[in-house]
Amino acid sequence: MLFSPPQISIVNRSFGNAEEMVRKYFGLSEADLKEGRYDFRTLAELKEHEVKRDAFAHLCRYYCRKGDEGENAPGYYLYRICLQDDRILDAVNRGVNFIKLFPLLLYIATHELVHVVRFTRGESDFDAHPGEKQEEERRVHNITRNVLRSNKSGDLELVLDCFSHSYHIGDFN
Repeated sequence: MLFSPPQISIVNRSFGNAEEMVRKYFGLSEADLKEGRYDFRTLAELKEHEVKRDAFAHLCRYYCRKGDEGENAPGYYLYRICLQDDRILDAVNRGVNFIKLFPLLLYIATHELVHVVRFTRGESDFDAHPGEKQEEERRVHNITRNVLRSNKSGDLELVLDCFSHSYHIGDFN
């Protein structure tokens, strides 16, 4: 199950809103957030290793080189947020008017962007051990709740309640 064109529009809107809120929360300029170098892809665009069947999103990190200068060129990390359309749509469809797509995507986008900011700033280690990753998920969940606090609606409150005891939204590796 893949996102339809109208649902892709909702994905884009959720990331636009999440970017703005995360930028304000962390006191970042638009350029600062872009320096975090990330993109997001939906299931139709993912490579095999970017597909995860046990998460709504999967964060991958790629080392890229600038320009055509070869191996001596300076490099940077690109973070890719890999949305798992089927898992997200299943959660919405199972909810039958309980969980709506936009608030769920807003939470997922905000959560993953908080990870990107923390990794980019060196506040967390992308290659941490499993126990440390679990602790990072708890921290990011709490930060995500704080970021979204000003935008709470009834629909978003339902999403936050669903994740109040579980921090597992996505994976990173």
